[in-house]
Amino acid sequence: MITLGIETSCDETAVAVVEDTFHVRSNLIGSQVHLHERFGGVVPEVAARAHVEALNPLLEESLDTASVGIAEVDGVAVTVGPGLVGALLVGIAAAKAFSLATGAGLIGVNHLEGHVWANFLEHGPPEPPYVALIVSGGHTMLVHIPEAHRHEVLGQTLDDAAGEAFDKVARVLGLGFPGGPAIDRAAADGDPHAVALPRAMADSGDLDFSMSGLKTAVLRHVQRERAAGHEVDLADLAASFQEAIVDVQVAKTLQAATRAHVDTVLLGGGVVANTRLRERMETDASSRGIRVLFPSAELCTDNGAMIACVGAARLARGERTALDIAADPNLQLAS
Repeated sequence: MITLGIETSCDETAVAVVEDTFHVRSNLIGSQVHLHERFGGVVPEVAARAHVEALNPLLEESLDTASVGIAEVDGVAVTVGPGLVGALLVGIAAAKAFSLATGAGLIGVNHLEGHVWANFLEHGPPEPPYVALIVSGGHTMLVHIPEAHRHEVLGQTLDDAAGEAFDKVARVLGLGFPGGPAIDRAAADGDPHAVALPRAMADSGDLDFSMSGLKTAVLRHVQRERAAGHEVDLADLAASFQEAIVDVQVAKTLQAATRAHVDTVLLGGGVVANTRLRERMETDASSRGIRVLFPSAELCTDNGAMIACVGAARLARGERTALDIAADPNLQLAS
C-alpha cells in the first residue's frame, strides 16, 4: 500500500510517500525558519501563506522522488490537529482535493501520534505496552500506550511546553531562533551546574510539568548579572537551563515507566533532537533496565513520513475520514 503523508501543523511544509506503513520512499520538508527568525517565533499568518506557496510543488517533488504516480497512491494521510488552525487548513484542503480527485482513501491523523510513530520508521514497532514522552514546541506530555492507537495521558505541562521555553530563553540570551538547537550548541561549552536554577514540580508526586518558573529564573539571573555590571556567561547559563529541563523530563519519564509497569520508553517531538536529553535518557534508563527509542534528528522534527506511517496503519484497519473533516487546533490525544 502506498500512502501519501501531508503535515502542515506549524512552520514546516512536509510531504512524504510511505510504502507498506514503514518503508519511506520520500520525505521532504520545506523549512520556514528564514521567514520567522526575525520575529523570534512562528507567526501564524506568515506560516499559513508560506504553506500555500510551498505545498503543491513539494507534493509533486515527493511523488517524483518516490517514483510513484498519482494513480498508485492508495491513501492520503493529513495532520488535522493539534496545531495552528490556518496552517492545518492548508494541508487538509490539499489532502481532500487529492482524495476527491484520485479516489485515494482519506485519513486524518493526530500530530502527536505521528511523533510517537516516527520511532517505528527506523526501529519497527516494539511490542506494547510502552510509555512515550512527547516534547515539542507546543507540547510536553507523558502518554501510556497499552496497545496501538490507544493513549492514556499520564501528565503534561501546565504552562509552557519545553520547545516554547527553549525559544523564549534563547531570545532572552540573544541566541536566535529556533531556540532549541541554539541552546544545545551554546550549552556544549558550558557547565550545567554553574547557575542554580529551579527544577519545577520535580517532587510534585504527579507526572505534570511546568516551565514558566524556570524561564523567569533565567530572566532574573540575566537582569541581576547585568545590573551588577557582570557579563553573562551564555554557555554556562544555557547549559544550566538545559540541564534543569532535562533533569525533570528524564526523572518523570522513568517514574511513568515504573508506574505503568513498562520496560520500553519512546521519545518523540522536535525537542528530542536535544543531545543532552538523548544522552541522559539513555544513561538513566539503562541503569534501570528500561529500553529507550528515539528517532533520528530528521524524524524528530515535523515531517510527512510520520503522518503517512500512522495513516497507513489506520487505513489498514479500515478507518476512513469523511471529506468534511475540519481542522482541530486543540485536538486531544485520545484512544
